[in-house]
Amino acid sequence: MQVGLLVVAVFGVFVPRVPNWLIPCLAAGALLASGSISLNDSWDAVRPLVAPLAFLLLAVPLALMLDRVGFFAAAAAAMDRGRDPRLGLWILAATVTTFLNLDASVVLLTPLYIRLARRNGLDARLLAFQPVLLACLASSALPISNLTNLIAADSRDLGIADFLVHLGPASLAAVIVGWFGYRRLPAATAGVPPVREPVNHRALYQGLPVVIFVVLGFTVGDALGVKAWIIALIADVVLLAMTRDLRVGDIPWGAAGLAAGLGLVAAAAAPHLGIDNILGTQNWPGQLQTAGFAIVAADTINNLPALLVSMPALHPGSDHIWPLLFGVNFGPVFVLHGALAGLLWRDTAARLEVQVSAWEYTRTGARVGIPALLVGLAIVVVTGVLS
Repeated sequence: MQVGLLVVAVFGVFVPRVPNWLIPCLAAGALLASGSISLNDSWDAVRPLVAPLAFLLLAVPLALMLDRVGFFAAAAAAMDRGRDPRLGLWILAATVTTFLNLDASVVLLTPLYIRLARRNGLDARLLAFQPVLLACLASSALPISNLTNLIAADSRDLGIADFLVHLGPASLAAVIVGWFGYRRLPAATAGVPPVREPVNHRALYQGLPVVIFVVLGFTVGDALGVKAWIIALIADVVLLAMTRDLRVGDIPWGAAGLAAGLGLVAAAAAPHLGIDNILGTQNWPGQLQTAGFAIVAADTINNLPALLVSMPALHPGSDHIWPLLFGVNFGPVFVLHGALAGLLWRDTAARLEVQVSAWEYTRTGARVGIPALLVGLAIVVVTGVLS
């Protein structure tokens, strides 16, 4: 029953004209109602997702209220130098993802890139894709880059040097190769008239302290044990006092429900999936198998549940932790619901009138991600063999 409900939940995400959270949540409810998973076990399954989901619910309103203050339009005007900004913005998004985290990249850069695209008459969807693509390509090099890395670092006693050696080169190569794939993407529209707005210095003065606080909170705060959702909550309170404009629809309830529903159903099905056999072989073909499983699992049930159900199957000290992390971090480049960052990005972009379907996301992710994946995964395996 558990595996059957997992299949139903996954395919339910793609049913046309049905909210993508509905069927996964119904499947989770069916598990609880049937007694297939106890309340205690369900809480154990969902508990690691509480902090990420709290951040998801608070981060979208943060970006929207910053936009209503006019900060992103003002920042775009201040940064605009009248030339094609794509390469510079690609480097910026890779840097923010690596040294802050992928959620900061998606929340703070997506609205900025949309505004810059409109100022330069570029396709807003094309430029908006950069933060979410690099949330996958550039989020493996440091523990702070991705919540999955932090979970693995805490449970396996891994440090910054371990990540730099085992995943740093692969992440860098994926970013470089990904750029050449991205630059070949055709614009969805042509001849979009530029929107030239003067720099709104008042909006910059209002929004910049909040952005600085958020950036410091995601870095210094994380080192001090302050959760990202607490930083987002404080910033939301400040912005709400400024704008007095927060709507129920600003909060991405559906994205959070989707992640929680899939996480619960995946946890119930995990003991019946034979993950121990998939992750067991200690050689380089086994590492490829682990990475492939991680990519498929992330694209099926979301990368956080995929990591959480896979970690217990790894033996202590297993070098398969690196292809597993690379797979769950990279896999969501192909499927929109593969990571909370993807859901966060979609909701942020949609509220700024940039609509991207799940199929468009997959098509773009495949064109950019497949060459980057092949190169990055080869480097992960070679690094594992040589180390």
